[in-house]
Amino acid sequence: MMADSAARVALITGGSRGIGLGIAQSLAAEGLAIVICGVREESAVSEALASIRTAGAADVMYCQADVSDAAARDAMLAAIDQRFGKIDVLVNNAGVAPSVRADILEATEESFERLIRINLQGPYFLTQAVAQGMVERQQAEPSSPPPCIINVGSISATVASPSRGEYCITKAGIAMMSQLWAVRLGEYGIPVYELRPGVI
Repeated sequence: MMADSAARVALITGGSRGIGLGIAQSLAAEGLAIVICGVREESAVSEALASIRTAGAADVMYCQADVSDAAARDAMLAAIDQRFGKIDVLVNNAGVAPSVRADILEATEESFERLIRINLQGPYFLTQAVAQGMVERQQAEPSSPPPCIINVGSISATVASPSRGEYCITKAGIAMMSQLWAVRLGEYGIPVYELRPGVI
């Protein structure tokens, strides 16, 4: 059953803790409906979801999904579409650091590939899928409030850390991804933002 379509809907990946949770709570306080995407069981994030409800969210939905998995992304978006019929705000926040910090002279391809899939490839193609829906709605309802996309990057996009090179590379990729999507979606009035926090 589709929820009330009056509230704007925000999808926040990795939104059950840290920066993502703070963003979710802030958007909830503005009255948005909040969708949190995470890899943990819903029971493990119940306190976070409760805090989002308490902050004033119009509705709260949790989707257990790994953003690096294309099938999981598709299933998540189908569930969101069934419940809300739209996504007004996409916050690409989910990301991981290397399991083991290693000098770039010794770092492994396995670690590099893991971070690329989670930190860059997943957000890139999630943005592609969500943006297609945003463009369709903007064309159908040009007078409606514009949607937006927010990418949580890092100062590591420009600050070199040789003990976690794969992380720096993914965040540099997020910086360029943000520019690319901003250029591509500009003609539809859909802004794309990048945040570059330091150590939190």
